[in-house]
Amino acid sequence: MKIVLIGYGAMNQRVARLAEAKGHEIIGLIVRDATKVYPYPTFERIADAKEADVAIDFSNPELLLPLLDEDFNLPLVIATTGEKEEIINKLQALSDQMPVFFSANMSYGVHALTKILEAAVPLLQDFDIELTEAHHNKKVDAPSGTLVKLYDVIDDLREKSTPVYDRHENTEKRTQDEIGIHSIRGGTIVGEHDVLFAGTDETIEVTHRAQSKDIFANGAIGAAEKLINKANDFYTFDNL
Repeated sequence: MKIVLIGYGAMNQRVARLAEAKGHEIIGLIVRDATKVYPYPTFERIADAKEADVAIDFSNPELLLPLLDEDFNLPLVIATTGEKEEIINKLQALSDQMPVFFSANMSYGVHALTKILEAAVPLLQDFDIELTEAHHNKKVDAPSGTLVKLYDVIDDLREKSTPVYDRHENTEKRTQDEIGIHSIRGGTIVGEHDVLFAGTDETIEVTHRAQSKDIFANGAIGAAEKLINKANDFYTFDNL
């Protein structure tokens, strides 16, 4: 499989290393600053990577969104989470011409966590829910795209839910529809997501801990390996 990488930050550097270890080939990069020295050729547009079988993106909306407006035809694996709704809308439009895959978190374990929530939330309608995520001190966005994804699962399954980010500003008791959302930043924490169900005299916690960023890179590579053989459509872990 010949791969073009969109962005070449820490995640796509891992993708390159792990993909080459699996026998795949990185044919080039699409980056914002092509004047830097990179270990691979650079392209300005996706269409310029004519030999590629797939593009894998771990970048940012500033780089990705303009590329999605260009004329090209290449399977896409997209992991950028900022401007999520706009990215998904563009990918769904492109899916008539090519297979595209999107996930806010490329870990299959996190996908499994969403499936656990789909089973648990209807059973625990009277329980309060608190969501907490922890990441390294270099992560710039909060809450994480994954926590937003977990909240979306809960929101779809509850008649009414209200995200509450700054409870210290409130001077009244918690309402039943509140979903507390908390972000922790520190050290080199790869990624932790915790869902707390708090009922009367009992609690249930479901937690996912990433022990290496390799799980995200391997998830993207695995998705790409399947995607290149798929029909044109919009894919997630649910239907890939």
